[in-house]
Amino acid sequence: MKQELLRVGMIGVSNFGSYRREKMRASGRFKVLAVCDRNEQALAAAAREEGAPPYRDFAEMLQHRELEAVVISTGADTHARFAVAAMRAGLHVFVEKPLCATVAEIQELRRVQRETKRVIGVGHNHCPSDTLLELAREFISTGRLGTVVTYEENSSHSGGLEILPGDWRGMADRNPGGILFHCGVHSLHALSYLFGPIKSVQAMMRYDANPNTQTADVANVLLRHESGLIGTLNCYHVTAYCHELRLFGTKGNFYFDTHLRRGWFQQRKWNEAEEREPLEIPSPKPGHDHANLVSWFEAIRNGGKPHPSLEEGICALLPVFAAETADKQHREVNVREIDQEG
Repeated sequence: MKQELLRVGMIGVSNFGSYRREKMRASGRFKVLAVCDRNEQALAAAAREEGAPPYRDFAEMLQHRELEAVVISTGADTHARFAVAAMRAGLHVFVEKPLCATVAEIQELRRVQRETKRVIGVGHNHCPSDTLLELAREFISTGRLGTVVTYEENSSHSGGLEILPGDWRGMADRNPGGILFHCGVHSLHALSYLFGPIKSVQAMMRYDANPNTQTADVANVLLRHESGLIGTLNCYHVTAYCHELRLFGTKGNFYFDTHLRRGWFQQRKWNEAEEREPLEIPSPKPGHDHANLVSWFEAIRNGGKPHPSLEEGICALLPVFAAETADKQHREVNVREIDQEG
């Protein structure tokens, strides 16, 4: 039976917000009743596109009649404030990644969700419908890699060189961890899905490649999972585009270009320099690019937890804060230690 559309208000309607509105339309499960933005031109355009009244003030939009939920596509430093206000107004929340900018905000989001019992969805990748991740899981579960002993993940691009003085992306308090914060969290979300929660972190960061920023230009992060597996996540904000995942096992290695969707398998042999065999990568599943929104919708309408959930968003974010602490204090930092700071 077809379910009633979820009636939402949206704040942050241009740039990535425009993409999110497109995915809501593609899902066929949402009706945008109100839009909010500080950019008057973008707000007017979104109001026309959605046939919805525009608001300059978020608090006023929350009073719009018949709203059930809010979608937040603003900068990460405002996510928690808007999400808390929406939950206290009785509304469910979908918020882009990174979830928020401080550990204290994590604790506040948890507390208010417990009090209000609202459903929070987070704009990370919907891992169960990601065919690349599912192929990796198949290689692991069937033993084709043998025992997975480590991995290497890289998530890099040169956008940091474009940051000018005064840009929020270059401010330490608004973009903690630099590219590790606003790009590496995608990788941390996927790595936690593949290998379980991250227990502790060591890190080294470089801050001097772009003198216009206070944030890390380079982050080399060593991750220890609760399972005992260790791996590396490297994020560079000043280099050419690179998004790759490599899994190393006792029977073979698995290589992915996650951007171009290419893959290779390298079977271990005895005393040989093994060749890499190209893999046939499954096409993305229909609806994968809005499956996170659908999961949130289903959790609201039918119960259960969305994927990604609030705790999954937190799980991806805490290692970022741990990595900054590890770099500054030159030690391995337990993620639970960071989680308790709020």
